[in-house]
Amino acid sequence: MKALIFAAGKGTRLKPFTDHHPKALAKVNGIPLLERNIHYLKSFGIKDFVINVHHFGNQIIDFLKQNDNFGCHIEISDESKELLETGGGLIFAKPFLDHGEDFLIMNADILTNINITDLVVYHKKIKDFATLAVSDRESSRKLLFNDDLVLRGWLNVQTGEQRLAEFNKGFKALAFSGVHCINPSIFEKIKRKGKFSVMEEYLDLMHTEHIHGFVHDSILIDVGRPESVIEAEKHFK
Repeated sequence: MKALIFAAGKGTRLKPFTDHHPKALAKVNGIPLLERNIHYLKSFGIKDFVINVHHFGNQIIDFLKQNDNFGCHIEISDESKELLETGGGLIFAKPFLDHGEDFLIMNADILTNINITDLVVYHKKIKDFATLAVSDRESSRKLLFNDDLVLRGWLNVQTGEQRLAEFNKGFKALAFSGVHCINPSIFEKIKRKGKFSVMEEYLDLMHTEHIHGFVHDSILIDVGRPESVIEAEKHFK
Protein backbone atom coordinates (compact mmCIF):
# COMPACT_ATOMS: atom_id res chain seq x y z
CA MET A 1 0.00 0.00 0.00
CA LYS A 2 1.14 3.55 -0.76
CA ALA A 3 0.87 6.40 1.69
CA LEU A 4 0.47 10.08 0.82
CA ILE A 5 1.96 12.33 3.50
CA PHE A 6 0.76 15.93 3.42
CA ALA A 7 3.89 17.99 4.13
CA ALA A 8 3.23 21.10 2.03
CA GLY A 9 1.56 23.41 4.57
CA LYS A 10 3.07 26.67 5.79
CA GLY A 11 2.68 25.74 9.46
CA THR A 12 1.94 29.31 10.55
CA ARG A 13 1.00 28.14 14.07
CA LEU A 14 4.54 26.79 14.50
CA LYS A 15 6.25 30.13 14.00
CA PRO A 16 9.05 31.13 14.42
CA PHE A 17 10.37 27.68 13.36
CA THR A 18 8.37 27.76 10.13
CA ASP A 19 9.74 31.18 9.17
CA HIS A 20 12.80 29.27 7.95
CA HIS A 21 11.78 25.59 7.80
CA PRO A 22 8.88 23.34 6.73
CA LYS A 23 6.70 22.17 9.62
CA ALA A 24 7.32 18.54 8.61
CA LEU A 25 10.92 18.95 9.81
CA ALA A 26 9.97 20.26 13.26
CA LYS A 27 11.59 17.99 15.83
CA VAL A 28 10.05 16.04 18.70
CA ASN A 29 12.78 14.77 21.03
CA GLY A 30 15.32 15.52 18.31
CA ILE A 31 13.58 13.58 15.54
CA PRO A 32 11.75 15.40 12.68
CA LEU A 33 8.01 14.73 12.35
CA LEU A 34 8.41 13.45 8.79
CA GLU A 35 11.06 10.94 9.82
CA ARG A 36 8.90 9.75 12.72
CA ASN A 37 5.89 9.21 10.47
CA ILE A 38 7.84 7.39 7.77
CA HIS A 39 9.17 4.97 10.40
CA TYR A 40 5.70 4.70 11.97
CA LEU A 41 4.08 3.71 8.66
CA LYS A 42 7.03 1.43 7.81
CA SER A 43 6.28 -0.49 11.00
CA PHE A 44 2.99 -1.53 9.34
CA GLY A 45 4.76 -2.63 6.15
CA ILE A 46 4.29 0.58 4.13
CA LYS A 47 7.44 1.44 2.17
CA ASP A 48 5.97 3.29 -0.81
CA PHE A 49 5.35 7.00 -0.22
CA VAL A 50 4.18 10.14 -1.96
CA ILE A 51 5.07 13.35 -0.11
CA ASN A 52 3.70 16.70 -1.20
CA VAL A 53 5.86 19.77 -0.70
CA HIS A 54 5.51 23.55 -0.99
CA HIS A 55 6.79 25.60 1.96
CA PHE A 56 10.60 25.18 1.98
CA GLY A 57 10.01 22.06 -0.08
CA ASN A 58 13.68 21.80 -1.08
CA GLN A 59 14.60 21.29 2.56
CA ILE A 60 12.33 18.22 2.66
CA ILE A 61 13.76 16.87 -0.62
CA ASP A 62 17.33 17.38 0.64
CA PHE A 63 16.48 15.78 4.00
CA LEU A 64 15.12 12.68 2.28
CA LYS A 65 18.18 12.42 0.00
CA GLN A 66 20.55 12.77 2.96
CA ASN A 67 18.80 9.84 4.62
CA ASP A 68 18.52 7.67 1.48
CA ASN A 69 14.71 7.95 1.70
CA PHE A 70 14.88 5.86 4.90
CA GLY A 71 15.05 2.75 2.75
CA CYS A 72 11.72 3.51 1.07
CA HIS A 73 10.49 4.37 -2.41
CA ILE A 74 9.46 8.04 -2.18
CA GLU A 75 7.93 10.22 -4.89
CA ILE A 76 7.56 13.99 -4.52
CA SER A 77 4.35 15.78 -5.47
CA ASP A 78 5.78 19.25 -6.00
CA GLU A 79 3.31 22.06 -5.26
CA SER A 80 6.00 24.74 -5.24
CA LYS A 81 4.01 26.86 -7.72
CA GLU A 82 0.83 26.90 -5.61
CA LEU A 83 -0.19 25.47 -2.25
CA LEU A 84 -3.32 23.43 -3.00
CA GLU A 85 -4.54 22.39 0.49
CA THR A 86 -5.55 18.79 1.22
CA GLY A 87 -8.14 18.31 -1.53
CA GLY A 88 -6.19 20.07 -4.25
CA GLY A 89 -3.04 18.31 -3.06
CA LEU A 90 -4.76 14.94 -3.35
CA ILE A 91 -5.91 15.68 -6.92
CA PHE A 92 -2.45 16.98 -7.85
CA ALA A 93 -0.92 13.72 -6.57
CA LYS A 94 -3.37 11.60 -8.61
CA PRO A 95 -0.73 10.39 -11.13
CA PHE A 96 1.12 8.73 -8.24
CA LEU A 97 -1.97 7.20 -6.62
CA ASP A 98 -4.57 6.28 -9.24
CA HIS A 99 -3.49 2.68 -9.83
CA GLY A 100 -6.50 0.73 -8.60
CA GLU A 101 -5.12 0.09 -5.10
CA ASP A 102 -6.28 1.57 -1.80
CA PHE A 103 -3.87 4.07 -0.27
CA LEU A 104 -3.38 5.87 3.02
CA ILE A 105 -3.29 9.62 3.67
CA MET A 106 -1.64 11.12 6.73
CA ASN A 107 -0.84 14.66 7.82
CA ALA A 108 2.87 15.15 8.50
CA ASP A 109 2.20 17.12 11.69
CA ILE A 110 0.20 14.34 13.36
CA LEU A 111 1.85 11.98 15.81
CA THR A 112 -0.18 8.91 16.72
CA ASN A 113 0.00 5.20 17.47
CA ILE A 114 -3.22 4.26 15.65
CA ASN A 115 -3.09 0.64 14.49
CA ILE A 116 -2.92 1.17 10.73
CA THR A 117 -3.49 -2.52 10.01
CA ASP A 118 -6.83 -2.39 11.87
CA LEU A 119 -7.82 0.75 9.93
CA VAL A 120 -7.01 -0.87 6.57
CA VAL A 121 -8.84 -4.11 7.44
CA TYR A 122 -11.91 -2.11 8.50
CA HIS A 123 -11.76 -0.01 5.32
CA LYS A 124 -11.59 -3.07 3.07
CA LYS A 125 -14.40 -4.77 4.97
CA ILE A 126 -16.90 -1.92 4.56
CA LYS A 127 -15.72 -1.12 1.00
CA ASP A 128 -16.23 2.66 1.21
CA PHE A 129 -14.19 4.97 -0.99
CA ALA A 130 -12.98 6.74 2.17
CA THR A 131 -12.63 5.71 5.81
CA LEU A 132 -11.70 8.40 8.33
CA ALA A 133 -9.84 7.72 11.58
CA VAL A 134 -11.65 9.56 14.38
CA SER A 135 -11.59 9.66 18.17
CA ASP A 136 -13.50 11.09 21.11
CA ARG A 137 -11.21 13.95 22.14
CA GLU A 138 -11.29 17.71 22.53
CA SER A 139 -11.38 19.59 19.24
CA SER A 140 -12.90 22.86 18.02
CA ARG A 141 -14.47 21.02 15.09
CA LYS A 142 -16.10 17.61 15.12
CA LEU A 143 -17.53 15.21 12.57
CA LEU A 144 -20.98 13.79 13.27
CA PHE A 145 -21.72 10.08 12.82
CA ASN A 146 -24.87 7.97 13.09
CA ASP A 147 -25.09 4.69 15.02
CA ASP A 148 -23.52 2.84 12.08
CA LEU A 149 -20.57 5.26 12.12
CA VAL A 150 -21.57 6.77 8.78
CA LEU A 151 -20.67 10.44 8.36
CA ARG A 152 -23.77 12.65 8.60
CA GLY A 153 -22.45 16.07 9.52
CA TRP A 154 -19.94 18.55 10.86
CA LEU A 155 -19.99 20.74 13.95
CA ASN A 156 -18.10 23.86 14.98
CA VAL A 157 -17.99 23.31 18.73
CA GLN A 158 -17.27 26.96 19.51
CA THR A 159 -20.00 28.58 17.41
CA GLY A 160 -22.54 25.74 17.26
CA GLU A 161 -22.62 25.91 13.45
CA GLN A 162 -23.57 22.58 11.86
CA ARG A 163 -23.61 21.08 8.39
CA LEU A 164 -25.92 18.10 8.22
CA ALA A 165 -26.93 15.44 5.72
CA GLU A 166 -30.13 14.91 7.70
CA PHE A 167 -31.77 15.99 10.95
CA ASN A 168 -29.38 15.46 13.88
CA LYS A 169 -30.79 12.40 15.65
CA GLY A 170 -28.29 12.49 18.47
CA PHE A 171 -25.29 11.96 16.23
CA LYS A 172 -21.96 11.10 17.86
CA ALA A 173 -19.43 13.92 17.61
CA LEU A 174 -15.88 12.70 16.97
CA ALA A 175 -12.68 14.50 16.03
CA PHE A 176 -10.93 13.69 12.74
CA SER A 177 -7.45 12.32 13.32
CA GLY A 178 -5.76 13.37 10.07
CA VAL A 179 -5.44 9.76 8.87
CA HIS A 180 -7.70 8.30 6.18
CA CYS A 181 -7.77 5.21 4.00
CA ILE A 182 -8.85 5.89 0.42
CA ASN A 183 -9.93 3.98 -2.66
CA PRO A 184 -8.86 5.61 -5.96
CA SER A 185 -12.53 5.78 -6.99
CA ILE A 186 -12.46 9.05 -5.01
CA PHE A 187 -10.89 10.71 -8.05
CA GLU A 188 -14.11 10.13 -9.99
CA LYS A 189 -16.23 11.58 -7.19
CA ILE A 190 -14.40 14.81 -6.36
CA LYS A 191 -15.90 17.74 -8.24
CA ARG A 192 -13.78 20.65 -7.04
CA LYS A 193 -10.63 21.83 -8.78
CA GLY A 194 -7.70 23.97 -7.75
CA LYS A 195 -7.20 24.80 -4.07
CA PHE A 196 -9.65 23.23 -1.60
CA SER A 197 -9.96 21.09 1.51
CA VAL A 198 -10.73 17.39 1.08
CA MET A 199 -13.06 17.70 4.08
CA GLU A 200 -15.30 20.01 2.01
CA GLU A 201 -15.67 17.18 -0.49
CA TYR A 202 -16.43 14.66 2.23
CA LEU A 203 -19.17 16.93 3.59
CA ASP A 204 -20.67 17.22 0.09
CA LEU A 205 -20.36 13.52 -0.67
CA MET A 206 -21.94 12.43 2.63
CA HIS A 207 -25.31 13.35 1.07
CA THR A 208 -24.97 10.63 -1.58
CA GLU A 209 -22.18 8.30 -0.40
CA HIS A 210 -21.28 6.29 2.67
CA ILE A 211 -18.15 7.52 4.44
CA HIS A 212 -17.43 5.57 7.62
CA GLY A 213 -15.47 6.58 10.68
CA PHE A 214 -12.89 4.26 12.21
CA VAL A 215 -12.96 4.94 15.94
CA HIS A 216 -9.71 4.58 17.86
CA ASP A 217 -8.60 5.41 21.40
CA SER A 218 -4.94 5.76 20.51
CA ILE A 219 -2.65 8.65 21.37
CA LEU A 220 -2.97 11.45 18.85
CA ILE A 221 -1.25 14.82 18.99
CA ASP A 222 -1.57 17.56 16.39
CA VAL A 223 1.92 19.04 16.53
CA GLY A 224 0.76 22.37 15.15
CA ARG A 225 1.87 24.73 17.91
CA PRO A 226 5.06 25.07 20.00
CA GLU A 227 3.20 23.95 23.15
CA SER A 228 2.02 20.78 21.39
CA VAL A 229 5.65 19.87 20.70
CA ILE A 230 6.17 19.82 24.47
CA GLU A 231 3.09 17.61 24.89
CA ALA A 232 4.24 15.28 22.11
CA GLU A 233 7.64 14.85 23.73
CA LYS A 234 5.93 13.29 26.76
CA HIS A 235 4.48 10.50 24.61
CA PHE A 236 6.92 10.02 21.73
CA LYS A 237 10.52 9.37 22.79
